[in-house]
Amino acid sequence: MSEQTDVIIIGGGMAGAGAAFEISRGRKVVLLERESHCGYHTTGRSAASFTENYGNGVIRRVVLASRAFLTEPPTGFSDYPLLSKRGMITVARADQLDLLREDLEAAQTLVPSIVAMTPAEAIARVPVLRQDYLAGAYIEPHSMDIDVNGLHQGFLRGARAHGARVVTKAGVRGIGRQGGQWRVETEAGTFLAPLIVNAAGAWGDEIAMMAGVRPVGLQPKRRTAFNIPAPAGLDITDWPLVNDVGAEFYFKPDAGQLFVSPADATPSAPMDAFAEDIDVAIGAERLERATTIEVQRVSRSWAGLRTFVADGSPVVGPDDEFADFVWLVGQGGYGIKTSPALSRVCASLIAGGGLPDDVARQGVSLAELTPHRLRGAGSQSRQAAS
Repeated sequence: MSEQTDVIIIGGGMAGAGAAFEISRGRKVVLLERESHCGYHTTGRSAASFTENYGNGVIRRVVLASRAFLTEPPTGFSDYPLLSKRGMITVARADQLDLLREDLEAAQTLVPSIVAMTPAEAIARVPVLRQDYLAGAYIEPHSMDIDVNGLHQGFLRGARAHGARVVTKAGVRGIGRQGGQWRVETEAGTFLAPLIVNAAGAWGDEIAMMAGVRPVGLQPKRRTAFNIPAPAGLDITDWPLVNDVGAEFYFKPDAGQLFVSPADATPSAPMDAFAEDIDVAIGAERLERATTIEVQRVSRSWAGLRTFVADGSPVVGPDDEFADFVWLVGQGGYGIKTSPALSRVCASLIAGGGLPDDVARQGVSLAELTPHRLRGAGSQSRQAAS
């Protein structure tokens, strides 16, 4: 027996959950997740930071279009606010000051509230920063923490309320055609639909190749993080996130401990990523060099995969060869904070519309998102052969 639906979404992370929430407003949706629960991989391993000053220009503009939803989600979406005050200080050594100036100038064009601060001001906010390390800094005062689980579960709960079915332990075994529709064989059964949304994250190209669709060149990259005990005698509750301008490390408070990352980006195959000891050691060394903290114990370490295409921007929209195969991948490390806007973009394109007005007003264009930009000249849209 097979189950018929309007849209099959493959992948139950933040991208797939957001797409299910938006698409199920008007269509019957089945969301397929290979693991025993949704959000097991990258979504569940996020730094949970909402900053408008991180990622390339496309990412930053999509984030701006996502803020309204995160600030005021629909009634009943979440029991608690999705955003909470944090702030982010970007720091630089003496040899990084030119980079800091360039970065600050670029940041202020999109986020005027970002302002320079003196080393003394930065140290007053985060007293463990070393005076002999810190040469310059700026602050994004309205950077926030995101309740990742609240957002993810809100999407899933809302999708179910719209009639979507979420099927876990449904790893995809094969994708073919039956009667002009996609036929998806999974561990949980067979599903038929005229449309597939590929929200499979690091496995996105593998899903495409199962369907006979050309991959877009996804490259998963491992990002490591770990917790250490908070410095003795200090109240870290209100510390901002501290980010190195050269993307060498960042740290922030996390449930009474410090969350630390060496900001690594190691190419990886799609997999259940785990932290390598060497990466944790590098992160600890960089933290100790920039602060007075001595890392004596790591409470917990983990890793996740951040998946990119060549230009670093997300891939959203119908495939240029198979219009009934829709991409929603390549969000890199920005998939949490971009999910409200990209989910609406995906749903709008499926419905035959263009970009939502608020997304377009931020200066985002379809050409910057759709897979066509990654294809060679001469690609032409067509339906898959039955």
